[in-house]
Amino acid sequence: MLFAGFAFFAFAQAASARNGAQSAADAAALAAAQQARDELLLDLGDVIDGDEDDWLDWLDLNDVGLPADGASAAAQELAAENDATVQGGAQPTEVDGFPGFSVQVETNYTVGESIIPGTEGMSALASATAVVQPRCDFDPDADPADPLELVCDGKTVIIDPEDFDPDDLPDASVMFSVRLAE
Repeated sequence: MLFAGFAFFAFAQAASARNGAQSAADAAALAAAQQARDELLLDLGDVIDGDEDDWLDWLDLNDVGLPADGASAAAQELAAENDATVQGGAQPTEVDGFPGFSVQVETNYTVGESIIPGTEGMSALASATAVVQPRCDFDPDADPADPLELVCDGKTVIIDPEDFDPDDLPDASVMFSVRLAE
C-alpha cells in the first residue's frame, strides 16, 4: 500500500511538471502571435502609406505572412516567466488558413526524486500553437484607392488611403484576435 502511495506521488509530480510545461507553452505561443499581430498593424500602415494596391489583403491575412521579428523573443520572455525555455524559437505555421506560431518548451526544473529510477533529471516538454485571425468585415472587392469601412466586432473603422494617418488605426486587438489553436 505504501509503494502504491509513492507511485501515485511520482505520477502526480510528473503531471505537475507537464501541466507547468503546457502553461508555459501556451503563454509563449500567445506571446509570439500577439507580438506578430502588433507588428502586423504597423506593417499595414506602411503598406497603405506606400500606395500599394494589395493592402486589402492585409486585412484578411490572405497570403500575408506574419512578421516574425519579435515573435521568438516574446515567446522566450513568457516561457522564462513560467520557468521554461523555448526550444528552437517560435516557428511560423498556418492552422485552418490562419497564420500563427508554434512553440515547444522545456521546463527549467525536473520532475524530482521519486521511487521511479531516472526521473530525478527529467524535465517536461510541451508544445502549443496560436493563430491570428481577422475580426473585421469589409467588401473584399472594394477599390483600394477609395476609403474603406471596416466593421470590427461592432466597431466601425474607416481607412482612407488618400488621407491615411497610422495613428487613426485602432489597437491591433480590435482588428485581429489571437487564440490558441492546438
